[in-house]
Amino acid sequence: MDKVIICRCEEVTLEDIKNTAEKHHCSAREVKLRKRAGMGYCGGRTCRPALDTVLQEVTGEVPGDDMPLKVQPPVRPVTLSVLGGQKQS
Repeated sequence: MDKVIICRCEEVTLEDIKNTAEKHHCSAREVKLRKRAGMGYCGGRTCRPALDTVLQEVTGEVPGDDMPLKVQPPVRPVTLSVLGGQKQS
């Protein structure tokens, strides 16, 4: 059961979460930061409910919204013509 993947984007398993919490005696927030759980491509939209439930069980702490979901712009903005493969004039 510990091999169940909780965060698909970052491939974080239940075992990873449990081991990190035990090894470092850390809070729910610290587990998220150490394992990057909920910080992948989806920003926690897919795994957040399961992650919060698991962290509450493992750490005994109710995870809050201290790591809010956010949208990040691309590293280097590009025009639609570049994406479409057209040359810029």
